[in-house]
Amino acid sequence: MTALRVTGTKEISRNIRAADKILGRVFGNPVLQGNDAVAVLVGCILSQATTDKQSDAANQALIKKYPTWAKLRDARVSEIARVIRSAGLANEKACYIKHALQYIERERGAINLDFLNDLSERDARKWLMQMEGVGPKTASIVLLFAQKRNVFPVDTHVHRVTRRLGWIDEKTSAEQAHQILEGLIPPQRYYAMHINLIRLGREICHARNPRCEICPLKDLCKYYRQSRK
Repeated sequence: MTALRVTGTKEISRNIRAADKILGRVFGNPVLQGNDAVAVLVGCILSQATTDKQSDAANQALIKKYPTWAKLRDARVSEIARVIRSAGLANEKACYIKHALQYIERERGAINLDFLNDLSERDARKWLMQMEGVGPKTASIVLLFAQKRNVFPVDTHVHRVTRRLGWIDEKTSAEQAHQILEGLIPPQRYYAMHINLIRLGREICHARNPRCEICPLKDLCKYYRQSRK
């Protein structure tokens, strides 16, 4: 990516620190446990354009039907799609999952992503994004959630909330936001802020009709200040 310049960085950094403390008091301070990278990848593909409840149900059904990666890799796309139907876009996601497992084994000799620990964040993200259906968000989630790498995933909720807060510009794309926010948010707070910003977006800062009146960050929010005018 090309380096991006951000104006008012010190002010935004102060805003971020204040928001982090408030969100921690309201939602708690989630702690990263670490998970199997392949499992995170599959789970992230399932979660695209659906709810947590639906993707979790699909994931559990997938584990029950295919207890090993080899069994899932060898299953027909139509069979995988039937199992994960609750997650939506089943045919598309089934293709992505099967092809991802095949790609990993073909390139690495086994269905395992531990080797990514030996790569830089930039190279690891680039490697993951060679797989169809894996964009910057999915790659970043795999690296952060599974390997505790210094990356900050930006999904639709994080993108919307951080734009409204004024941390990124209105014209900043989600892909550009990964780089900008990684430079603004302290790395040790990546996971907690990612989780809490998503929760804020789901529960309060909705895409339509945001509940600004009850938002704990309204005093820090550019969108709220402008809407009041």
